[in-house]
Amino acid sequence: KQWYQRRVAITAGVLKLSRLALARCMYSLPELPYKYEALEPVINRDIMEIHHSKHHATYVNNLNATALKAADAVESGNVSSLIGLHGALKFNGGGHINHSIFWNNLSPNGGGLPSGDLLAAIEAEFGSFDQFKAKMSAATIGVQGSGWGWLGVNPESKRLEIATCANQDPLLATTGLTPLLGIDVWEHAYYLQYKNVRPEYVNSIWNIVHWDDVAARYATALS
Repeated sequence: KQWYQRRVAITAGVLKLSRLALARCMYSLPELPYKYEALEPVINRDIMEIHHSKHHATYVNNLNATALKAADAVESGNVSSLIGLHGALKFNGGGHINHSIFWNNLSPNGGGLPSGDLLAAIEAEFGSFDQFKAKMSAATIGVQGSGWGWLGVNPESKRLEIATCANQDPLLATTGLTPLLGIDVWEHAYYLQYKNVRPEYVNSIWNIVHWDDVAARYATALS
């Protein structure tokens, strides 16, 4: 009985420490690597400010709140509560992951074509850069409702793949692909400027794609 009580006390202590550690390591809204107006005329200042400081910030705040609830559920042994948090963790955690990639995938000095190993891989997989661009644009424009279009790499075959995800579903957790380039087609990403003309937004965003960032993610995925 004493052994059991000590084990319970130790377990409770570990859970308490885990919750304290979690509280000290809360997720935070990343700063943009450029000013809100820097991506104009492709994406205007108002969209960028609202998208980053309101929408992304909300995902971060809700993720932190949900993570604390999950820690409480683990500490109390409430499995049902823990399972019930899955949707909130997926939505808000995915929103944080996706946007953290998205901001760095864009640059005021972006556009043009990739180079080096990334361009070679695109041409090998899709025939040409223009064919890749057309295929990814079509897939992204075709997302029903809200979601994302992605270029990812298969970690086993090392081949590039185009995929789409609904809502804020994160690419890696959903498909197993490592994300390289994401295009956000939630209406808050473009509606203030492009209204309901999603194709115009998607076709324009290629002019600010930060290919150096995409290439660095590709190199990391292959290493």
